[in-house]
Amino acid sequence: MPRTKTPWFVLNSPEIGGPFADFYESCRNKGVLDKKTRELLMTALAGASACSARIEQQIRSALEAGASKEEITEALLIASAEGAGAHLVWKTDLYKKYLGETEHKDDCPAADKEPCKASL
Repeated sequence: MPRTKTPWFVLNSPEIGGPFADFYESCRNKGVLDKKTRELLMTALAGASACSARIEQQIRSALEAGASKEEITEALLIASAEGAGAHLVWKTDLYKKYLGETEHKDDCPAADKEPCKASL
């Protein structure tokens, strides 16, 4: 669906905003992925950014592209899991720096591996 209103960033920076708007439209409407897959990806990314207005628009777009309630829910959950996992991984360095290494527990399913990653 082509844009009907010129975005503010194109009006204020046409040299950069214009090509960006064209790139964005290409990502939404062209390429080898089908429309539903693209909309599910964009819904997941909107969920990861936690922008309510963007999530609402993307859910509508995904539904219009034929995505089911279950597919949209799964896409949002996968994005949430990936976002949480990324936070846990990069914060590991800070944890170790200030709190030291985590000791293995006997009930850890990965007790033979270092460090225990069962909670991820």
